[in-house]
Amino acid sequence: MEKKNSIEVCFSPALFDHVLTCSPFSVVVVDILRATTSICSAFENGVKQIIPVASAEEALSYKEEGYLIAAERNGIKLDFADFGNSPDNFMQESVRGKSIVYNTTNGTQTIKMVSDHKPVVIASFSNLSAVAKFLSTQKQNVVILCAGWKHKFNLEDSLFAGALTAELLNYDNMFMNCDSAQAALDLWSVAEPDPLAYIQKAMHRERLRKLKLDSILEYCFTRDTSKAVPLYNGFDIKNNLSHE
Repeated sequence: MEKKNSIEVCFSPALFDHVLTCSPFSVVVVDILRATTSICSAFENGVKQIIPVASAEEALSYKEEGYLIAAERNGIKLDFADFGNSPDNFMQESVRGKSIVYNTTNGTQTIKMVSDHKPVVIASFSNLSAVAKFLSTQKQNVVILCAGWKHKFNLEDSLFAGALTAELLNYDNMFMNCDSAQAALDLWSVAEPDPLAYIQKAMHRERLRKLKLDSILEYCFTRDTSKAVPLYNGFDIKNNLSHE
């Protein structure tokens, strides 16, 4: 009989040290608004690699070496950056084949903190099915790690955690025995008929409204527009193509 692998949801990076799943396990980093959605968009549009860094100062040092920089704080593009943190920033021919250094308020901090785990998968609604298929082949337990907002729970990442849990449970070798995963799944069952309408309740949705970034919301909650499966190796993120 094939071994079954568990699904655990961690609603905040602040809780990651307390996950109950024993190593080794696959980590799925989620920051729907907007880092992980933007990373998937970048690879779908031909970016070569993304180098996540922990601080604006580190990003600036790469800028001085000639790298393209995507960086923001509290949703606002930093002055020295070439790009902000929206998926549409990377929907242009000029990014194809390029390396991009990336620094954000929540997402890249979360990616960096799990650098010792393998694999670390970058997930969003845009590559939901591709990620679930990849994870089902890894024969490992799965921890879905929500980037949240400044170490707090947020709706959009938790909603996606429920959607991915539901997708993973379609595979015979996956199972769920975790209250957090059950809560995320229940949240998704409420929102699934119209995620975009449900997410109007989210506080980050209001932040984006004030920043006049509403145009990216529909893309961020549209499923399966990408087959990319970005994997972080402890230094950079590259698109895994072996699953195709």
